[in-house]
Amino acid sequence: MQFKSTLFALTLGLISCSQTEKVQVLSSLPDTDSLLVEKEILFGKDLKKNTEIIRISAADTCQTVHGVGAALTHASAWVFHHNLTPSKRDSVFRELFTPAGIGINYTRLAVGASDFSFNFFSYSETEDFTLSNFSIAEDHKDVIPMLKEILAINPGMQIMATPWSPPAWMKTNKSMVGGKLRPDCYDVYADYLIKYIQAYKQEGIEIHTMTVQNEPEYGTAAYPCMDMTAEEQKVFIRDHFGPKLKASGLKTKIVLFDHNCDNPDYPISIMNDEKAKEYVEGSGFHLYKGHISALCKVQEAHPDRNIYFTEQSGGGWAPDFDQNVRWYVGELFVGAMNCWSKNALLWNLALDENNGPKNFGCQDCYGVVEINKSGDIKKHAEYYAIAHFGKYIQPNAKRLISSGDAVKGAAFLNSDGTMVYMGVYYGSETKEVLIQTDKKLFSYTFKPGEVVTFKWKE
Repeated sequence: MQFKSTLFALTLGLISCSQTEKVQVLSSLPDTDSLLVEKEILFGKDLKKNTEIIRISAADTCQTVHGVGAALTHASAWVFHHNLTPSKRDSVFRELFTPAGIGINYTRLAVGASDFSFNFFSYSETEDFTLSNFSIAEDHKDVIPMLKEILAINPGMQIMATPWSPPAWMKTNKSMVGGKLRPDCYDVYADYLIKYIQAYKQEGIEIHTMTVQNEPEYGTAAYPCMDMTAEEQKVFIRDHFGPKLKASGLKTKIVLFDHNCDNPDYPISIMNDEKAKEYVEGSGFHLYKGHISALCKVQEAHPDRNIYFTEQSGGGWAPDFDQNVRWYVGELFVGAMNCWSKNALLWNLALDENNGPKNFGCQDCYGVVEINKSGDIKKHAEYYAIAHFGKYIQPNAKRLISSGDAVKGAAFLNSDGTMVYMGVYYGSETKEVLIQTDKKLFSYTFKPGEVVTFKWKE
């Protein structure tokens, strides 16, 4: 009813909102130097008839959103630790991990070696079913010190952990590259993952979620990897890792799949097993293949479980900066949020001027930032895209239902009562658009290709 009465006033030119109330605006025109420009606009502007409308209702709440971020790989941690002085690093971390900067509040860790580490390593290098030789000493070099500095600045950081491979001795080919998990090692590998969570807990670091295997359908890489079918993952979770994690009393939650949007049936098939589903928090996705709508398909099949977006990297294969900023915000972030994701995670937080250090993996992946040996910083498209999410959308915001085709966007209700709308205008000509909520109205004239996030008090 509120929408009808407001639209009636609009057609008569009778909109009356306080001229002192303001909407905060964060604007980027990625093909210009106008990036992350903050300004304010007023409610109650005179509007033309037939203005396109985006409607948002604060009553229609969807998933709770934990945040946005990128992975603190061993390579990223090394770059932060060795290419920045402590004082410069503190400044960079405040820029990355607070809303005064770009508002990152979610990160992902590699459990053992990945394609962005210096070497191949696990936390149990020789066969020992008691895991008496378990040690996270490798992580004490860079990852744990850097993570503690980050948590000192943002103690609310959400942390996801992901293994690229079990220790070589637990695998059918005795290598961290390729192969499968030995059937007789399902139990000990579950113990291994739990020991990792416990070891971090002893450091005062809470692992909130853990995916079972990074990209389980890609077991032919030159870096640590493992093939794991949906059936194998189901058995591992249902009969081994799930019961053991529950018995441990740890609060870490299990996330399935952690691979591309071209195969939503992988996590659906696991959750179709009611016993396995008991131990599952949700499903994780990448978007190197497939379409973001796959997240919606999984949510529709199992609406009582959560969705996570766990990895996406930019790189030299897609060098168009302005298109990248728009793609991350409009296609990935908006698409994932509107398909019920609780987060949006990109790949490396930081890499050096050689897109490394790397470990037989992607040769031209970008980090969110590039930090060279002199400590100079280059900000990639990912940095600006993350800012459009992280500066205004607070942890534990609720996504709201929004409608209207003028802008590809998503709406949110923060816990402090502020509302946010984040979107990309893909039109080729300027366009005035009305944003209408239950109680407020304001208009904005979008420029072609503009990325905008709005925040206001309802």
